[in-house]
Amino acid sequence: MTQISEFGAWAEDYVAQYLIAKDYHILGQNYKKPWGEVDIIAEKEGIIIFVEVKANKEEIRGFEPENRVNLDKLKNINRAVQTYLASKNYPPDQKHQIDIISLTLNRDREVVKIKHFKNIDV
Repeated sequence: MTQISEFGAWAEDYVAQYLIAKDYHILGQNYKKPWGEVDIIAEKEGIIIFVEVKANKEEIRGFEPENRVNLDKLKNINRAVQTYLASKNYPPDQKHQIDIISLTLNRDREVVKIKHFKNIDV
């Protein structure tokens, strides 16, 4: 595993624990298709939530982690979401959303900021 993928896996595990502490039920992680990937799939109050995790090792103004999620990335996530819902036989009217959770760490690799953007429009 590369240093980058180790950091990404650490960030995703951190966010999964954050969600569990907020009463989300984790359904899966790292759902991958050739056209897109979902980092975390969770459920809360009957809504399936597809989470994109972004993290920075340091706080740099203007380069917040969530800014790395562009429209193309969101479209690819949405395509993976639709595939997931169909593969699990969810009804067409199943409530779902895409969230972005960003982590910013300090130089000691401690999380100093976590931002949760809910129900992102694609």
